[in-house]
Amino acid sequence: MIAELIEGKSAYKTFAKVSADVYIGNKYFRGTEGSIENLILNSDSAFKQHASVKMFVVRDGNNLVARFALIQEHRLSDYIQVAFFEAQKGLGDIFSLIKNEIYTHFPQSKKVVVGLNGHLNYGAGILMNRFDEVPLFGLPYNPDYYADYFKDLHCRKMVTFRFSMEVYKTWAHSYSLKRELKGLSVRFMNKHNIKEESAIYTQLNNQAFINHPYWANRDREEDLELFNPFRFLLDNENLVFAEINGTPVGFFLWYPDFNQLVSTQHDLNIFDLIKYRLGTKPDTFRFTEIGIIPEYQRSPVALALLSKVLPVVLEKGYKYCEGGFIFEENLTSMAFVKRLLERSFGEKPEIYRQYATFETTL
Repeated sequence: MIAELIEGKSAYKTFAKVSADVYIGNKYFRGTEGSIENLILNSDSAFKQHASVKMFVVRDGNNLVARFALIQEHRLSDYIQVAFFEAQKGLGDIFSLIKNEIYTHFPQSKKVVVGLNGHLNYGAGILMNRFDEVPLFGLPYNPDYYADYFKDLHCRKMVTFRFSMEVYKTWAHSYSLKRELKGLSVRFMNKHNIKEESAIYTQLNNQAFINHPYWANRDREEDLELFNPFRFLLDNENLVFAEINGTPVGFFLWYPDFNQLVSTQHDLNIFDLIKYRLGTKPDTFRFTEIGIIPEYQRSPVALALLSKVLPVVLEKGYKYCEGGFIFEENLTSMAFVKRLLERSFGEKPEIYRQYATFETTL
């Protein structure tokens, strides 16, 4: 086998073909992350203004058997990212091929992380369980053997929790009236001002997650690009802001499980949008991201954000919520979610999906 750097107009088409071959006949895979992959790898995105991106395929004779991108995000300069990895089964020591390309193209690199796709907001993690389920929209999916290719690397696990709407309702009703914070108000975004609202989202991300594993500060143009492919699917209530005396201090991003609109491996398209707007509703929503600036992280802000969304998700008839995607060593976030769930369930919640990134030094 040999790894080959691919460049030029047809490079991304070749890169994408590897993924199509891996998932042919797989009834669980959904291609709804295609727009993000295309943004990072096949466009002059804002992200590329401060990142180097190279695409590779692995050939075994005349056959394309694997692919990966090497990304150096200059704001996360310690790491070379092995991103958008896909491969056929039984390829042996494929990581040695990847390391050789890192040494060739990024010789100053000190660390490698496998499974980070440019930035946490674009996607992270290799799936470690529940391979026989359609993935939640925005979360990774892969065959069960991917982790084996990186078994000798340090593994950092992430988890999600899945629970019923009765539990979500219990959260909000139990906490919404218990504590108040002077000057606190909560509002939905205004899509007509998406440029300004996206800028607030970016600002809060950079303040809230500065100490999060793999975090790199964002530019407002990057998050605006990220929202753009989904702008017709999102509603005002999908992004909620908390403010203290008019100053933004936190946000809550959530959205329906749009993978339930798709029955094949294609990305979301106009027909899926029409189905959704005409009444085809997923039964699950994703608790995507809650970010609060440090000085308010132990205040009622988080619960105020959850309570604001409760009437909306009840009206829309969702049966389940899935969220988390928390690194296991992020003890504060893990404790917050477990505490709320345990008080609602009356018992400790079970982890639902597991993901991992893999690291090593060079």
